[in-house]
Amino acid sequence: MVDPSLLYERILFETFGKQIPLNGAQLIAAGNMNQAVCLETAGGNYFLKTNHLEESDVFLKEKQGLELLQKNTSLHIPAIINWGRMEDTNYLLLEWIPAGPPKKRYWQKLADGLAELHIATQQSFGWDAANYISILPQNNTPTTNWETFYIQERLEPMLQRAYFHQLIDEGFMKKFRLLYPKIEGIFPKEKPALLHGDLWSGNVLVNASGSPSLIDPAVYFGHREMDIAFSKLFGGFAASFYETYQEVFPMEPGFEARKELYNLYPLLVHLNLFGTGYLAGIKRTISRYI
Repeated sequence: MVDPSLLYERILFETFGKQIPLNGAQLIAAGNMNQAVCLETAGGNYFLKTNHLEESDVFLKEKQGLELLQKNTSLHIPAIINWGRMEDTNYLLLEWIPAGPPKKRYWQKLADGLAELHIATQQSFGWDAANYISILPQNNTPTTNWETFYIQERLEPMLQRAYFHQLIDEGFMKKFRLLYPKIEGIFPKEKPALLHGDLWSGNVLVNASGSPSLIDPAVYFGHREMDIAFSKLFGGFAASFYETYQEVFPMEPGFEARKELYNLYPLLVHLNLFGTGYLAGIKRTISRYI
């Protein structure tokens, strides 16, 4: 078995143009495609993501997403140190974010920074290229109407994927599609907003200065309520986050009723990633409208 530390040392050498002594490598996460490790070196720690896919632009898209966030929010976004391919390994080398206790106004700062992000806009919903949410392809074909974009570029591709992999049957797919005409007129009319796209607690870190850092984006220009709804799906943030966001960039009344419609997308993503345990939540939402 090949010692992975040899690969890590080669990536460091390619990045810095000199040998960087590697003191250790701590596994952070290992999924069905990507692996993440903390490289402990004499010059500091680094965060390294790798995969072994023959043709993969996952890390390129993540790099581009991080760069877009860096340009549009004052929140800390990890610095991109290097990315590329070493023999059969794709890699993305990032700044390591050491943890610290949150400062007193941590949640308010996160809300302010997210509002900054959402103020960034463009003429259409989508982005100039497809990207990924986790390891799943995410279409971003520019569309002028939010409802059309949400159905065609978000819900329908994940629904078809779930059917193809036999996670749902044809009857449920047909029932789900009955929701589409009912979506018209539910979402407030707003300009496209730059979204993090995968905003849950696991993708917001408390850094050494006690401030929030955003990681693992799935960026696109969408309805800003998507980010807020997603943040509430798996436990949510502190109440002060939502209070501050509402003060800085108020949402239209009725968001609490709309959030379950926005969260159909991340639930479909999780259905495709992790299996039918997420189907019950999808069915509950559909049953309220069909």
